[in-house]
Amino acid sequence: MEVFFCCLNLLLTVYNTDILYKTIAFFFFAALSIPSSYAQEKKYYFSEAKMGSPFSIILVSGDSLKAAVLAHEAYALIDSFNTLFSDYDTSSELSRLNAAAGKGKVSISPSLWNMISYSKMAYEKSEGAFDITIGPLSHLWRVARKEKRFPDSLSVNVKRKMVGFYHIRTDSTNREITLPVTGMKLDLGGIAKGYIAQQVIEFLKSRGITRALADAGGDIVMSGAPPGTKGWLIGVNMPETTDKLLPKKLLLKNMAVATSGDAYQYLEHNGIRYSHIVDPRTGYGISSQRNVTVIANSGTDADWLATACSILPIASAKKLVLALQAEVLITELVNGKIIYHSTKGFSRYLE
Repeated sequence: MEVFFCCLNLLLTVYNTDILYKTIAFFFFAALSIPSSYAQEKKYYFSEAKMGSPFSIILVSGDSLKAAVLAHEAYALIDSFNTLFSDYDTSSELSRLNAAAGKGKVSISPSLWNMISYSKMAYEKSEGAFDITIGPLSHLWRVARKEKRFPDSLSVNVKRKMVGFYHIRTDSTNREITLPVTGMKLDLGGIAKGYIAQQVIEFLKSRGITRALADAGGDIVMSGAPPGTKGWLIGVNMPETTDKLLPKKLLLKNMAVATSGDAYQYLEHNGIRYSHIVDPRTGYGISSQRNVTVIANSGTDADWLATACSILPIASAKKLVLALQAEVLITELVNGKIIYHSTKGFSRYLE
């Protein structure tokens, strides 16, 4: 069985001998029958629009009703997290916290507290390259891309002064957060999807499903290998493309993978392509033409590391992922030529 994924920068297709399911949006999926030795088990494929992109789940079960019920419960779980972490939903807990910036402390839920605490660790380990206080800048560039209008330097500098995790004040005893600067906004877009995909896999494990894959718009987490295979075979896109794959593929199980790049979201100005990934230290979208693929033990780590490694110098990116027992492949497009940079352990996952 082969899996290719394309959501932002990944193209995922799962093949089987009996059935071909294909959903065209940001990726392709094809799910099929199991070899005869696994006649009692089948792969079941589900997809719903969540958090601005298709969220797909593939699970292996011998009971179609159980599969459908668990998928329904998994999507309800996803919705519950979205009500906490979304910065698009004005009624979410995160939006309420952002609205209180400059107005004093706010008591938050254990889930949001854990997410912010984990993001603090990511901020420190990445030396500020990953920063969830990026909200004012990410919103500025989001509007700029929509209107195809490059933001002026004054606007960028004004927003940049609101950014910096060091601004946040925390009270762990009472689980309270203070955003002291008026206009501050937290943006969990670089970490929440990977976290939620991981929670879906953990939920399915708790219900006895040990072979599954969750794709949260390109942040993919998987448990055990599908029947009759050694793992999920995954193809990675080449830089600046949505349909060209690198020659070799990844063979993974019980891991997570995320790819970051600007094939879909960018703004061109004076011949330079500025990515949707904004460097919180400069205030501008990164302009290097690179794709970053991270393999990690959790969806949370794979997600934020892919963002941080898109911003950091290559040597620093490799050092960072190794410190977290992860692996990275960085493909750069330089003068029309592809240059590969990877940690040594990345190659052992290539098939």
